[in-house]
Amino acid sequence: MEGKARGARVGKRKVKSENALSNIKRPVANDIIGIAKKMLGNDRLLVDCQDGKERLCRIRGKMKRRMWIRLGDIVLVSPWDFQSDKRGDIIWRYKRNQAEWLRRNGYLKT
Repeated sequence: MEGKARGARVGKRKVKSENALSNIKRPVANDIIGIAKKMLGNDRLLVDCQDGKERLCRIRGKMKRRMWIRLGDIVLVSPWDFQSDKRGDIIWRYKRNQAEWLRRNGYLKT
């Protein structure tokens, strides 16, 4: 019986109002929004960024086991201080409803 009660609480959370979308992580300073293009292994991806550059990005250690990134996902990239045109860290993955919000508010180009 205990297993049933525990399983009853587990499930997907749905956004019920726009207020929940106000907590979206927005790009600040030199952060760039991009789309995951190719999985390379060892927590690395090839990302097409909004500034027209293709970067080799690694998934931040904090995110590795908490958030799974798939091809086509919209991610927030923080370019490295050196090799900023070629490399970066993925610091956030947007969910579908968040990606739609970004499109509507002009953060994401098509």
